Amino acid sequence: MRPPHKTAFRRGLATIAVAATATAIAIAGQLPASATDASTARNASAGASTGQPAAAPKLTNLAHLNWLLDSVPLLSGVPGHTTYNQASEPTATAPWVYANRNADGTFTHVGGGSITDAAKGYYSQGSFDADDISRSAVVYLRDWAQNHTASSKQHAYELLRELTYLQTSSGPNAGNVVLWQQHDGTLNPSAIPIEQPNPSDSAESFWLARTVWALGEGYAGFKSADPAFAQFLQQRMDLALGSLDHQSLAKYGTTEIANGVKVPGWMIVNSAGATSEAVLGLSAYVKAAPGDQAAATALARYAEGIDLMTSGGIGKWPFGAILPEENSPTFWHAWAGMEPAALSKAASVLNRSDYQKTAAIDTAQFTAQLLATGGPVNGWTPTPADQTQIAYGVDSRVEGLIAVADATNASGLAQLAGVQAAWYFGANPAGVPVYDPATGVCVDGINSDKTINHNCGAESSIHTELSMLALDAHPDVSRIATSLNRTTATDGLTVVEAESGTLKGSATIVTPPSAWTGSANWSGGKYVQAGAGDTITLTLPPLQGAHRILPIADLGNTSGSGTTQWTASAGARTTNLGSSANTTDAPQGIAPTTVYLQPQTLPGTAPDGTTTLTAHVGGAVNLDAVMVQPVVSHLGLAGTNTTRDVYVNGTDQRVRQHLSAAGPVTVQRFDRFGQSVGGPEMLGSHAAITVEAGGFTVVSSR
Repeated sequence: MRPPHKTAFRRGLATIAVAATATAIAIAGQLPASATDASTARNASAGASTGQPAAAPKLTNLAHLNWLLDSVPLLSGVPGHTTYNQASEPTATAPWVYANRNADGTFTHVGGGSITDAAKGYYSQGSFDADDISRSAVVYLRDWAQNHTASSKQHAYELLRELTYLQTSSGPNAGNVVLWQQHDGTLNPSAIPIEQPNPSDSAESFWLARTVWALGEGYAGFKSADPAFAQFLQQRMDLALGSLDHQSLAKYGTTEIANGVKVPGWMIVNSAGATSEAVLGLSAYVKAAPGDQAAATALARYAEGIDLMTSGGIGKWPFGAILPEENSPTFWHAWAGMEPAALSKAASVLNRSDYQKTAAIDTAQFTAQLLATGGPVNGWTPTPADQTQIAYGVDSRVEGLIAVADATNASGLAQLAGVQAAWYFGANPAGVPVYDPATGVCVDGINSDKTINHNCGAESSIHTELSMLALDAHPDVSRIATSLNRTTATDGLTVVEAESGTLKGSATIVTPPSAWTGSANWSGGKYVQAGAGDTITLTLPPLQGAHRILPIADLGNTSGSGTTQWTASAGARTTNLGSSANTTDAPQGIAPTTVYLQPQTLPGTAPDGTTTLTAHVGGAVNLDAVMVQPVVSHLGLAGTNTTRDVYVNGTDQRVRQHLSAAGPVTVQRFDRFGQSVGGPEMLGSHAAITVEAGGFTVVSSR
């Protein structure tokens, strides 16, 4: 599942739409629901002839992705578009963008957009795109390297030839990439609706970043197996880096201001998400070609930019996450969330332990909190507003956790990777498996209402199989993931809308024309405008345990002034929680709006049993909402014969936590970087555990 207009999402749309439904004719064949990769069957029965215990069946199954692939003509005479051995090999391979599920369980190939020419089978966007071609190549390259699959080597070769055909090789746009292509090979540089850049090869883009990803891993894969082809890929990498040198890399060392926050000015399309995918390729390439100083410099500079996008910290939104967009300090999205994986890979190549630390903070602190809050939803804006979950977001978390775990021996991150990957096998909001290892079929996502989009397009299939390859390469992580099939508890961030409170004084509810500000969401689509002396009292369900309180006001409000004092009431007891700012000196800079919805963590803690919060306004404020964060958040998962609970400490102090689960249980403590603290402990029923400052504790039973 992908946003129907990818560039619109990167400009700041707060929601990712469910993949477009079928309005198209069936250009290609249909995949039987029972299609099974032969290697899966072989793995399942491997022990029968040897007398040895059978290894766990491989989870990777490329059958559905194979079916998405189609032959595409490499048209000659198109200015600026040639590829390797084009004259002798006039066709290549590309995956269809979408696959809609039919009532009988088969699938139909579908292109992007609407049908514009039924006779030719043309779509307003196209049948194939560079985004999916590049990432499909990565899947096959990794499968070839890991499983030595001959067919994957051939698919990778054909996909890379097709991808480099889309790369413009001469003229003013040399190095950039055309995004869309029709099934007969015709390029569509200006899709409908218009995407930026337009034409799609007129500037750097997400698809150029992903081309660098595929070229880097492709060069590393073919360097020894096919030196001539690897040399061609190296030439195309040089072409891509030459283009980037004149665009984002030309701004290296510059900074921008977004709502008062200083950010690096040299990200690809101003996005750490896009830059991260290029860094994945550059890390693989520089490791395989250590003498290429230009590539090493590009890798170092882009990695530095990603590192500078870390934000918040223990107890402070967004809890150490690497934010994806230069123009918004209040927007995190799971889509294209490869930042921690990429930074960790780059850190290993560049020998930068500081970058590895940043990636560890994102994975151990932010990702742990994300999981306890319900998982990798599409958007925290800054509240967890877009509850849709897709394989891209899940895979990004899994790959980041595993990359840092591998690089730093952080066993806690390997545990979290297994917990996150259990999403595919039923531990998700819908409560059902969304990937079938017997067929390679996944789903395009779980909607915010917990219904499932049963289509299975290229992006979903790609990122699902990237996760499965990672799990197959890490059996301990795989065992955790496949043993858990349901969620038993999520107790993380919750949101209380300001407009739901009891207002006293002149406070009024305001409904802006749009909930989306351009870089964040007004939570619930409304806010409260209040002045000096007003009060806003919010009712909570009685809090179980202590909680941190994070008010959200528009700090960019030029009419704002003063501060707001907060108190918590639990029965007759009132606790002073401290104050939050009503406004701040936050220059808009490159942010699309002056509205600045930054959560602020109050210094005090709401005690156990709190039922109301009261805001005592001094000055003028536009109050949006309050986020309520347990001092210890909790994620519970279970399987047929096991349970696994993760307790996440949102403070900088150790916390004791009482368990209600029956024993015996195994308890493992991890610090704020995911490193083990002491050995596993065996505890009985209703025991108390310790959760390290900013860290997490895993409690498991069998």
